[in-house]
Amino acid sequence: MGEDTCFANRIGWRIVYMKTLDVVALVLLIVGGLNWLLVGLFKYDLVAAIFGGADSGISRLVYVIVGLCALYCIKFIAGVSDRERA
Repeated sequence: MGEDTCFANRIGWRIVYMKTLDVVALVLLIVGGLNWLLVGLFKYDLVAAIFGGADSGISRLVYVIVGLCALYCIKFIAGVSDRERA
């Protein structure tokens, strides 16, 4: 029984971790999308304004992280297409 409990704990921990990662990725993707909205409407790059220009290392890191979040969130497309079939 102890082995089953340990396995369940590992599975439960993985689910919590993945849900947290999903939420963080979605939040960062939304922040990136809002930044692009500002760029498109007002020619104002909020990330660049906060972190010292679009060419600063921190701004570039934020852009890369948001891009990686976008790639990660591609996995949600399957869930959306599954819901449409139901």
